[in-house]
Amino acid sequence: MLALRGYLRYGLPYRDLEELLAERGIEVDHVTTHSEATMGDKPVIDEATLDALMNRIDAEGLDLLGPGGVLTELTSKIMNRALEAELTNHLGYQNGDPAGRGSGNNRNGHSPKNVKTDAGEIPVTVPRDRNGTFEPVVVPKHARRLDGFNDLVCGLLSRGMTTRGICSQLYDTYGVEISASQVSAISDAILPELDEWRNRAPDSITHPEGGAPILYLDAIVVKIRTDGKVVNRPCYLALGINLEGEKHVLGMWLGDGGEGAKFWLGVCGELANRGLRDVLIVSCDGLTGFP
Repeated sequence: MLALRGYLRYGLPYRDLEELLAERGIEVDHVTTHSEATMGDKPVIDEATLDALMNRIDAEGLDLLGPGGVLTELTSKIMNRALEAELTNHLGYQNGDPAGRGSGNNRNGHSPKNVKTDAGEIPVTVPRDRNGTFEPVVVPKHARRLDGFNDLVCGLLSRGMTTRGICSQLYDTYGVEISASQVSAISDAILPELDEWRNRAPDSITHPEGGAPILYLDAIVVKIRTDGKVVNRPCYLALGINLEGEKHVLGMWLGDGGEGAKFWLGVCGELANRGLRDVLIVSCDGLTGFP
């Protein structure tokens, strides 16, 4: 029920949602309006709608998840409705409206494709315009994976799963087929963002002159997959605290346990080059290389 409620919050017009549910033989008495939904953090879809849907699923033995499941179909239809609404907004007139005659641009069919999401593989039909100027936002052109799917893959990878293990997990859970090379491509795609994070200025903890109240230098032991084996390696951390008491990770460095004064000199030099000019208190706990 919670998963279903989450997937239904797409901003679809309430009448369209009632029609969509009616197409599956589910009648509802009332779908909350936007003003009702925003009062007291009430859900956009009321409990009666969800109960009616879940009762239909139970009565007919329908699958909730996976290919051909109710969530897949609902998500597909909602995304298709959203795409049609985007094209209507782009053209400036409704489908079949005489106002579109002589407008200089018209609907020009659809392009079917499957997109990979956190809910599995979703079939969608992307509408086209004759001039080719329509740029959909819900499912961007050439996109085969939507936001969230890449985060899922990177999350599994960060937890030590192999690329082939991730492929098997995604297929078993979501029915999505993805190759090991695609997993590698997804992880490689975040490298520029990772480099940007590594080299960012420590503005989150420093005052205008570049100083910081407190800096912690410490280490934690993490499990790392190396040459097909999982081993324990130290991960060295620089943790800063700003004047509001908020903690910010300034950097993480993976070591092999033999780091000393030269290593920490490099860490402090890197922080200085990124803009950290002065620290009031530095706290470290028995790390090799510190006095």
